[in-house]
Amino acid sequence: MPEKILLVDDEVDLLRGYQIMLRQDFAVDTAAGGEQGLAAIREKGPYAVIVSDMRMPGMNGVDFLARARQSDPYAIRVMLTGQTDIGIAKDAVNEGNIFRFLTKPCDRSVLTTALQAGIAQHRLVRAEQELLENTLMGSIKVLTDVLAAVSPIAFGRSMRVTRCVRHLVQKFHLPQAWCFEAAAMLSQLGCMTLDPEMMQSASAGEKVSPADQARLDSHPQLTADLLVSIPRMEPVAWMIRHHLSETLPSSPVPNTAAIPKEMVVFGAKMLRTAVAFDNATLRGLSFEDAIAHLRQQPEEFDPEIVDRLSDFKAREPKTELRRLPISSLGIGMILQQDVRNRAGLLVMAKGQEITSPLLARLENFSRAQLVESEILALVPV
Repeated sequence: MPEKILLVDDEVDLLRGYQIMLRQDFAVDTAAGGEQGLAAIREKGPYAVIVSDMRMPGMNGVDFLARARQSDPYAIRVMLTGQTDIGIAKDAVNEGNIFRFLTKPCDRSVLTTALQAGIAQHRLVRAEQELLENTLMGSIKVLTDVLAAVSPIAFGRSMRVTRCVRHLVQKFHLPQAWCFEAAAMLSQLGCMTLDPEMMQSASAGEKVSPADQARLDSHPQLTADLLVSIPRMEPVAWMIRHHLSETLPSSPVPNTAAIPKEMVVFGAKMLRTAVAFDNATLRGLSFEDAIAHLRQQPEEFDPEIVDRLSDFKAREPKTELRRLPISSLGIGMILQQDVRNRAGLLVMAKGQEITSPLLARLENFSRAQLVESEILALVPV
């Protein structure tokens, strides 16, 4: 399927002329104004190139392209204007990350050349991003597998929080899903330094010493310090570092070409809400009571995020509780009991989703007869 172009202008006749002029070489959609342009991105996107006129009533081209960047961050943005105002150019570059400026009236050869260059740039950006995401997510998977072996409690929490954040990303139709999921998956990495029994006590709502509480509070900072030196992981590190702050600090927010600052802050808010929801359910609250608990604190938890979380339970796959031999466990099942070895040390924590490395770990312990032969688990129906 050829890459698509979106042309946005308030002059309908001009749009029709552009579409006729370009339709033999490009797949072109048009939108009469900024609001219709945003609707087209939501309903028909993504686009390789978005071309917008500057002077439009209601929403000018700078504002439209800045918002388009949030909805379709990989699209290459082009400004079409009859103005030569330096201030407009500066705003467009800073807020909309503009690839090129074209002056109206724009003849066919100039516009065609700009669109071809935009498509070529889009292909480069997408290829780089796909390589980045695949490489980073593969590395993140290795780190979480290590976390599963070292700290089953922390790994179990990271998987539950990830499922919650993944649900929110889908509900908000957020681009850059990998970034938010990576923050959730790695949010508990610093817990490798903590005592598992102390973590379990704290998760159950039991009182811990001030020194232990300080250690618990420091784990986001430890995780962020591990990640911040990894190229392209700065937004993930920032989300993790600040997600437990009572109010998000005014420290500089990383801003990349594909992840605007406001989305990084929003990601920290989602992560905070998901962790608080997990805390509430671990302390025995029902799903409904946990949501109500979050709603009672609108100054701490974004009400819109809590609302989108309220149907998380309905979207969960149907499961049934079974006691199964370890040899019958499968990937995707969720443990409903702590698994301890004969010495009482935790091997896997209740609530963990079984992955391939964890299943191999259980099978190894079972062959050595170091754990119970049957395990209580939620099995997808």
